[in-house]
Amino acid sequence: MSTLIDTRRRTFLQTGAGMILLALARGRSAHAADPIEIAMQGTPTGARVWFRPRGLLIQPGQTVRWTNHDAGNSHTATAYHPSNHGKPLRIPRGAAPWDSGYLMPGESYEVTLTTPGVYDYYCVPHEFAGMVGRIVVGEPDADAQALRQESDPKLSAATREGFPDTALILKDHRVD
Repeated sequence: MSTLIDTRRRTFLQTGAGMILLALARGRSAHAADPIEIAMQGTPTGARVWFRPRGLLIQPGQTVRWTNHDAGNSHTATAYHPSNHGKPLRIPRGAAPWDSGYLMPGESYEVTLTTPGVYDYYCVPHEFAGMVGRIVVGEPDADAQALRQESDPKLSAATREGFPDTALILKDHRVD
């Protein structure tokens, strides 16, 4: 009996329909389970620090994982939100803000983003050095908070210049 079942399963998988269903099942489970990685890095002297990628397009419900790959610095991944150090709101209204706290080299932090829109975030000790990033979740509306505040006077010039263009993120899905 076992041989008959194995033969039928093998025959099904060898057909075009079986191969397509198997590929779809594997693609869905890997896609839903695997966090999207954002590296926190810097030069050995600490003169430059960055998130890689700086810009990312994801779908609602995907998880993002920040990992500190910088041997010489601690970093944070902190949403621009008034509850985080009084910063301006640069995530969708109603979305939950996050703050990883200080991550030592090798440590990670994850967030699952469910509300469509533009999410801007920063590294607490390195914001003024331009260590900022932007995540676009789904399709942002034309009135997205982060899009309206590009010239926010509360942010340094290096900070404002560090955000990748939302249109470029939508086009390329990833901006390093």
